[in-house]
Amino acid sequence: MNSPQFDLTGKRVYVAGHKGMVGSAIVRRLGAENCEILTADRSVDLREQKAVRDWFACNAPDVVVIAAAKVGGILANDSFPAEFLYDNLMIEANLIEASRQYGAQKVLFLGSSCIYPKFAPQPIPEDALLTGPLEPTNEWYAIAKIAGIKLSQAYRRQYNCDFISAMPTNLYGPGDNYDLASSHVMPALLRKAHEAKAANADSIEIWGTGTPRREFLHVDDLADGCVFLLKSYSDMEHVNIGSGTDISIAELAKLVCQIVGFDGALRFDTSRPDGTLRKLMSGDRIRSMGWTPRIELAEGIADAYRAFLDHYVATPKV
Repeated sequence: MNSPQFDLTGKRVYVAGHKGMVGSAIVRRLGAENCEILTADRSVDLREQKAVRDWFACNAPDVVVIAAAKVGGILANDSFPAEFLYDNLMIEANLIEASRQYGAQKVLFLGSSCIYPKFAPQPIPEDALLTGPLEPTNEWYAIAKIAGIKLSQAYRRQYNCDFISAMPTNLYGPGDNYDLASSHVMPALLRKAHEAKAANADSIEIWGTGTPRREFLHVDDLADGCVFLLKSYSDMEHVNIGSGTDISIAELAKLVCQIVGFDGALRFDTSRPDGTLRKLMSGDRIRSMGWTPRIELAEGIADAYRAFLDHYVATPKV
């Protein structure tokens, strides 16, 4: 494993997807570095090759962080498989190729823990990739992300580009998506608990049995891990970024309700899919390099709820 020091000082760093939860967190974290942060207006459609190339020609970034993606939960993945596959393939391919063409010194591609097989060993090591079938409920998104990892590796191998990949676990925090039709489990639980509390409801509905276990990482910890890898890692293999611990959905729902202040019952809709029963990633590789997360789960959920109250409840989007 190579551990060269890449100096961000004075670099022009383009964060693709800067309006999203992940991209905005990376922009916040890069504010502590002595670098110039570049972003593209939403008028630049990252699915369109010409638009991406034109932007790179005008802006010439030294570093590219690919946090742009079409994302969503189980329902969204199941409802829009073509969009999840096509849009993400186009976004990553255009950004990676433009980075090579216009001489970016370093690229960080961000994937997702759903790249791993449905029945991967737990905790999941990086070398579990492509060792078994995927979870069907999000395979379209997973296949696109796997392609991004492999494309980064191919460019590194053929063109000697310093392109690396990181695999975040389930993320939450400021800037999350609270649309119940497309959100992940953490923001869905926060919104449901908040609205049930406001309505004096006696219960909230939880999808599935509540038994699946999930790992969660606050998005600010992810951003810190990404900057760490940009500065300290250069190798072919992707790197997991996670908290190292997991919790059942039922336990998570109880914790969220406690933090929100909702004391009603939990009703589990077992007609809804559970998804993968357990998904905990091994963090041994990045920890061996010297990085560990800082934000405990309860502290992070409280921070996410404050952000929800400040930015979602104050200006509802749905």
